[in-house]
Amino acid sequence: MRYDRITVEPDKRGGVPCIRGLRFPVATVVGMVAEGMTNDEILADHPDLEADDIRQALEYAAEAVRERELPLRQGA
Repeated sequence: MRYDRITVEPDKRGGVPCIRGLRFPVATVVGMVAEGMTNDEILADHPDLEADDIRQALEYAAEAVRERELPLRQGA
């Protein structure tokens, strides 16, 4: 899959994946969604973002963790 809304530039934000070179990290977008913000709330708070930016940030994050095993607590 090609991510045309995700940029990685070494001189911006230490090279972390950002939305369209805006210095707005993908992780920040994903975090807002994880905290329960709706797309409309995110877009209202951050007018430089577009709905497709949020969608692609989530797709990018899903792909980034797809093949990685993360440590999880066993049993609860």
